[in-house]
Amino acid sequence: MAFNFAWYRSCNFALRGTLALFSDFRVEGRENVPKRGPLIVVANHQSNMDPPIVAVSLPRTSRFLAKDGLFWFPPSALFLKAYGAHPVRREQADFGAYRWVLGQLALPNGVVTLFPEGTRSPGKMRRARPGIASLATRSGAALLPLGISGTETYGSYMRVFYPAGRIHVKIGRPFRLKPLTSIDKQTMEEITTEIMARIACLIPSKYHGHYASETDREWRHTIDFDAESPAAEAGGAPVAEKTSLAAGSRRA
Repeated sequence: MAFNFAWYRSCNFALRGTLALFSDFRVEGRENVPKRGPLIVVANHQSNMDPPIVAVSLPRTSRFLAKDGLFWFPPSALFLKAYGAHPVRREQADFGAYRWVLGQLALPNGVVTLFPEGTRSPGKMRRARPGIASLATRSGAALLPLGISGTETYGSYMRVFYPAGRIHVKIGRPFRLKPLTSIDKQTMEEITTEIMARIACLIPSKYHGHYASETDREWRHTIDFDAESPAAEAGGAPVAEKTSLAAGSRRA
């Protein structure tokens, strides 16, 4: 089954209902989401609930990657594909999933949510896996950092029916990569660290983990842009360079 927009909206409507009933759910920064243009949403990954939590937090429709093991059971595969998920093999470089993401971002208004850590990291961020810097470089899409706190105790997908607790989603300012003079391993690692540092700035310090020492780094490879500007709606354009993380995003 292919992506089904009606199914996606129905699932999100139901989740918003359970969140309203059982949790203290708060989203901050929706005004930072660019209205148009290809977009990579990058977020920390604390639980299996994070993909639908991101989906109900965004005013735009997003696709996402999910571990291939979730697709082995046919009914689960049908549900996930209809909701917008695509399988990815986490144990090795999955070039098929890589091409799928690039294909989504080649669409005029394609949005893909990625969790650069590659797997759940409840409580503390872990080092991101290679790939996000390459996707950002190859696609030229804008990036939108999103921090999730409060889902670290949600072990099962069944928590969508009872998402109790306090959940806070904070959406930061969109940004782009600066023009690169070279594309080597060190540069890709620096870009990855900068992307993850932007996410870390949106969550309480107790979650920073591997990126605890990176939240005050200078912007060397990325630049913010105004999500409300006409240029940003058409695909994004930098408006002013930020020299530090504190300048680009207010700390949680």
